[in-house]
Amino acid sequence: MKITVCIGSSCHIKGARQVVQKLQDLIVENCIGDNVELGGTFCMGKCQMGVCVAVDDCIHSVTPETVDEFFRNEILASV
Repeated sequence: MKITVCIGSSCHIKGARQVVQKLQDLIVENCIGDNVELGGTFCMGKCQMGVCVAVDDCIHSVTPETVDEFFRNEILASV
């Protein structure tokens, strides 16, 4: 599974750094590093969505406050 977090200026302002850090921590805590590739990219063209996180080809809107729920529902449920 490939997870890509937008780190462009709009998403950065909305908490992309915190989202990346939390995802890194959750991947380690759940021992799924062998099954998940976490990366970053600049603008995904969906700036109004907030911090854009693509899981494979599906783009989600994630905030530092919703990253735990997103991880459980979209990442752990699919690994």
